[in-house]
Amino acid sequence: MKILLATSEAVPFSKTGGLADVCGALPGELAALGHKPAVILPAYRQSWCCGQPIKPLGIDFIVPIGSKTVTGHLLQSTMPGADVPVYLVQQDQYYDRDGLYQADGVDYIDNCERFVFFSRAVLEAIRLLDLDIDVIHANDWQTGLVPAYLKIEYRGIPRYEHIASLMTIHNLAYQGHFWHWDMLLTGLDWKYFNWHQMEFHGRLNLLKTGLVFADSINTVSPRYAQEIQSPELGCGLEGTLQQRRDVLSGILNGMDTAHWNPATDQNLVANYTADTFAEGKAACKAALQEEVGLPRRPDVPLVGVIGRLCQQKGIDLIVEVMKQWTPDRDVQWVVLGTGDAEFHKQFEDLRQRHSRKVAVRLEFSGPLAHRVEAGADMFLMPSRYEPCGLNQMYSLAYGTIPVVRATGGLADTIVDATSQGLAAGTANGFSFNEYSVLALAETLQRACDAYGNKEVWNQLITTGMRQDWSWKQSARQYLALYARTVERMKQAAHT
Repeated sequence: MKILLATSEAVPFSKTGGLADVCGALPGELAALGHKPAVILPAYRQSWCCGQPIKPLGIDFIVPIGSKTVTGHLLQSTMPGADVPVYLVQQDQYYDRDGLYQADGVDYIDNCERFVFFSRAVLEAIRLLDLDIDVIHANDWQTGLVPAYLKIEYRGIPRYEHIASLMTIHNLAYQGHFWHWDMLLTGLDWKYFNWHQMEFHGRLNLLKTGLVFADSINTVSPRYAQEIQSPELGCGLEGTLQQRRDVLSGILNGMDTAHWNPATDQNLVANYTADTFAEGKAACKAALQEEVGLPRRPDVPLVGVIGRLCQQKGIDLIVEVMKQWTPDRDVQWVVLGTGDAEFHKQFEDLRQRHSRKVAVRLEFSGPLAHRVEAGADMFLMPSRYEPCGLNQMYSLAYGTIPVVRATGGLADTIVDATSQGLAAGTANGFSFNEYSVLALAETLQRACDAYGNKEVWNQLITTGMRQDWSWKQSARQYLALYARTVERMKQAAHT
């Protein structure tokens, strides 16, 4: 199978979030399974700092953007540790900027134009690079025009006529909304600007465009694929997704097991496995407590929070539970991340009032994130919604018990420690359904009660650490989806 992954970011060339991790890891796994993936993405300013050699190919191209034409250049590199070609689209006026999508928290005013250009460049690159492609795998709104251009402008052209398209939703909340006159930039006929295809409440919607024109759609967990068909989590596109439910599926993201492995992690004071976690985690917990300024107390539960400090992640619930618990509960907390200013203020206030129980680091530190995963006893992730989530997988791998809300990928990965789950040997964490402070507090109390029962706690740790959340299984599922996508396109072509 020959796959071209079109993405606006991929590790190590560029990153703002989980999309980059997926598009950086999946191609290598596909190649390891004997297939031929390639990646194409913009050549941002930060791409030149990735540590991988990037060379010009001497290939220029010109594409129409509205009433003008714009020139771009193709560069080439490779994925580290894998024989996967990476093509970068250079257009310095669009991509030679400090940020990928915004500056000082404000979106670039020409984002639509930037990714119209990139989407056209993806299709042109296939011809210019003489690529033989079975599937174009588009990702998020930045590549939403790729399936549309493929179907509307390229379908009858040799080399393109047998290419199928897959559109992956990494987070439905980000859709690429632009004013209606930006439709002119796309070069597509105004007839497509209708509520069935590209229009959304009077505006151009690039994610909706991809969802309508792609041969297949998927998202990053099976549960999230179901949830986004509901008004609660459909972000206004539930009707479009319901109409295309026959081609919609979910595949869990994998985790980078080379980077997140407690047996080899150089960020830790002690390495450990599922057989040696008792000593290893004890050493990591003591070191973490010392590093963040908490008393060394081996028998007190240490609860970790890592990530964006925003409402989507359920931080409002965490803050309220901490306010209730810190005065008289013997529990320690360590918070690592950045986000909303109001949450920064509330966490700092808790730290100042309860410095022997609460440690706060309002920053993002990769090495410290590893040490929190290893040193904490529990990890909180009570998200309002969670397309997939990776931190709960890291926690399982490091023997840190997740306490989560059963939504999206969290529901697909965490089995609640009920009596039945424990008896069956499948339980690996604690979960709840209702988005409320009470539900989180009750579930965290169940976890603390279980922490006092070392037999139960050790069973939960062992179950989680022995599970495989690597990309291998997910890559095989993507290959099966690619095959279904090609077959679906062929059948549609004959109808």
